[in-house]
Amino acid sequence: MSTLVVVGVQWGDEGKGKIVHLLGKQADIVVRYQGGNNAGHTVIFDGKHFVLHLIPSGILEPGKKCLIGNGVVIDPEALQEEFQFLEKRKVRVRGRLFIADAAHVILPYHRYLDCLHEDRAGVGKIGTTRRGIGPAYSDKVGRVGLRVADYLNPEVFLPLLESNLKEKAPLLKNFGSLEDIRREVLKNYNALRRFLKPYVVNGPEFIFHAVESRRKILFESAQGTMLDVDFGTYPFVTSSNPVAGGVCIGSGLAPTQIDEVLGVLKAYTTRVGEGPFPTELKDDLGESLRQRGMEFGATTGRPRRCGWFDAVAVRHAVRINGSRWLALTKLDVLEGVTPLKIAVAYRAGGKILKEFPSDRQQQAEAVPVYEEMPGFQGSIRGMTRYAQLPANAQRYIKRLETLVGAKVAMISLGRSREETIILDSKFPWKP
Repeated sequence: MSTLVVVGVQWGDEGKGKIVHLLGKQADIVVRYQGGNNAGHTVIFDGKHFVLHLIPSGILEPGKKCLIGNGVVIDPEALQEEFQFLEKRKVRVRGRLFIADAAHVILPYHRYLDCLHEDRAGVGKIGTTRRGIGPAYSDKVGRVGLRVADYLNPEVFLPLLESNLKEKAPLLKNFGSLEDIRREVLKNYNALRRFLKPYVVNGPEFIFHAVESRRKILFESAQGTMLDVDFGTYPFVTSSNPVAGGVCIGSGLAPTQIDEVLGVLKAYTTRVGEGPFPTELKDDLGESLRQRGMEFGATTGRPRRCGWFDAVAVRHAVRINGSRWLALTKLDVLEGVTPLKIAVAYRAGGKILKEFPSDRQQQAEAVPVYEEMPGFQGSIRGMTRYAQLPANAQRYIKRLETLVGAKVAMISLGRSREETIILDSKFPWKP
């Protein structure tokens, strides 16, 4: 048995989809353990462009099994659409996809509540995708959520639906009558229930037997550590735990059975949505990084905010995840940029902070303390060996390793999995 967790160590959008697809060739099973269809993993496979929101990226590798774990919140309609999208593009999903019966379900009224919360927040809005993720997790924690097992059983589902609608009626009044909302929930209910049923399993049992059978299991997160509800820039975070520790809660894997954690990070920093971003560039360089890096959200198309590499935030994330290894993406976007800047500390409240603060005021006021390095010239796309990289690019990588406390095992220089340099021969999941 060998298990690997692939986790983002910035604010998401680090390129995890490609890395999971690259390493998925070795895996027997790929598991998604948190988040919902608010996340998008972009993968280029056989020259085709795929954006996946719920189904693990491993589904693109023929013969691999994929599990959507209990830590995920599932919109049945969105899952069916993604299933059909893949099948139409000749990716076989039937018989390979499994869904944990304890995963919670997103219903139309969760999307309404998401919109309501964002609109009411005004300037304090989080910048959610308005897809009902937060309200579904709120119901889960509030012990009124509906799980897949409940959804499959009308005798359980229908009374719970009525109870939830009555409880939420005061908040839903601007979105139509309860009868209208009930009708919307039930419109495709029987068809969606029939669609889900063949794929539903007991998630922890599925994981247990995979471990007992010594299968290689790859766990993929959505979003990134700095969006974690406990360890990120709260309250501008997602509603779940993308960190490696979330694997155990979101899938049923025992904590002692996590073998390795691979942190994925960009050579610079991006963020979608609102919230603190100390190294953000609001100038022409920030716009240049956005255009050159094609920094637009895979789920919403929103432009990503771009900035210099933040070693303070990444070191915080590496420690939390226990990431010994890193996959560095989009180094090629920095071609010709000089000098290169790295945030090594913050100034806030008259103090120098070398660790990422939990205080939201300090997060908002943080001004980066930068270290500068000379940039590198020429195109590095297409390079396949580390020795081919310009000396200044190599120095930049080594400095990042020192500052964040982990080793770079691979460098991605493009979206296809062939555009990857493998550095460290000791990394146990070599492509």
